[in-house]
Amino acid sequence: MDLRKLKKLIDLVEESGIAEIEVTEGEEKVRITRATAAPAPVYAPAPVAAPTAVTAAPATAAAPAAEASVRNLADAQKSPMVGTFYRAPGPNAKPFVEVGQSVKAGDTLCIIEAMKLMNEIEAEKSGVVKEILVENATPVEFGEPLFIIE
Repeated sequence: MDLRKLKKLIDLVEESGIAEIEVTEGEEKVRITRATAAPAPVYAPAPVAAPTAVTAAPATAAAPAAEASVRNLADAQKSPMVGTFYRAPGPNAKPFVEVGQSVKAGDTLCIIEAMKLMNEIEAEKSGVVKEILVENATPVEFGEPLFIIE
């Protein structure tokens, strides 16, 4: 591959904003990667609040709630992919599971649509569905808790 072609490829990468290009011509192979510098994080000082009187009741009430959410997330069935969460196989169909329902490992809990493919998500363990953490037809991220199964 001659130097003019390489220069054109480098210019293409810079102008288009793509991060990487790989070109194979016969037995020759070239990969051009644009180095992107991550912007430095900007830290703002925390605002200073005037001291206030704190009662013991709210602190003790907040502690059990925090413990419950940590415990619940440990028991959570998490999303194995990015996509759109659906509780039922179709718009007018009955949901796969409801709160309070017993499930066995391998039972279908929901569907996650990713790239126009419907992926059935199965229970990782047996137990009772205590909570459904995601609304129907909403986007989910990889690792996002979907269900609490205890």
